Formats: sequence, C-alpha cells, structure tokens
Amino acid sequence: MVIKMNYPNNIKKDYNKNVTYGNRGMFLENLINITNDYYLEKNIAVIYKKPTPIQVVKYDYHTKRITDAYYMSESTLDYNGIYKGYYIEFDAKSTNTNNLPLANIAEHQLKHLKKIIEHQGIVFLLIMINSEAYLLPGSKVIEFIANNKRKSIPYEYIQENGYMLKINYLKGIDYLKAVDLLIEEM
Repeated sequence: MVIKMNYPNNIKKDYNKNVTYGNRGMFLENLINITNDYYLEKNIAVIYKKPTPIQVVKYDYHTKRITDAYYMSESTLDYNGIYKGYYIEFDAKSTNTNNLPLANIAEHQLKHLKKIIEHQGIVFLLIMINSEAYLLPGSKVIEFIANNKRKSIPYEYIQENGYMLKINYLKGIDYLKAVDLLIEEM
C-alpha cells in the first residue's frame, strides 16, 4: 500500500506501508482484556481469555522461546466466565470489510455456539466492524446461517440484530450492559 503525503511548500512524498492482516483482531482483544480486568477488579464478573492448548515440540532454553509447536485440539471460543450466575462464552471477531465473512467462524465454533445455547448459557460474538463494536447473540448468528446462502453476515444485519457497544480506549468495551439485555430476554 502506498500512502501519499502532502507537506507544506508543495512537497509530496510517497511511503510504502506493508499491510498485514494477521493481528487485526489484537486491538479488539486488548480492549476486551482491559474490560475483563476491570470487571474482575470491581468483582462484577469473572471472565477470562481461554488459551489454545498447544504441544511444544522444540524449546530454546537460551532465549526462553518456543521454536516449534502445534495445536493439540481445535479451540472453541475466545472467552468464558460467569456473570450474575450465568455462564458466558464469546468470541472476538474483527473485520475491515462491510460484513463479517463466515469463513472467520470455524464449523466447530458454530457447533459450540449451538451447544452453549442448548445448555442455556449466554453465547455471542463480539464484533469490531466499521470502527464500531457490536454484541451479536449466538442465536442470531445461527439464525442467519440457517436462513441465508450468503458467505458473510452483512453490517446491516449486525446493526439490526446486535447491540452496539461503546468503545472507551482507556476502559475497554462494556459489553455486560448488552448481556443484561440478553438476560432480560431469557
């Protein structure tokens, strides 16, 4: 990607910027982690990021780094915990497009969403799209997939069926206000 900069005195410069998509979800995860730390500190909820189980194959003892490893099993969703006596599980999804590609949701994650719903837990996707954050209930994700042939969930569907969340870059994303609304609907 080339970024064109116009400076005073008619000076123009082009900068090459390498675009990578590997860590685009890290911003959202950092906001969620800040929020979860706050919830824990204030004794509001106990919600943690789940580590993906890995099998270490090689470890460099001098640098204290894992140099080779593999995933032991498929991960389910990113976060789980308890709030007001309710089991909560959710996944963070981030997209730079005007929709959430279904390819970003693995088949085993969809099965897991259904299982949590079956057992009356609270499950959702926390989605960062168009610089906005939304909580989309798991039931709405399943409903969309069942009733559509599309390969992505459009922004308009997320707006209409999700809960818009306020983003505070110092305090994170207070998603429990939307969870309270889900509890009321149960």
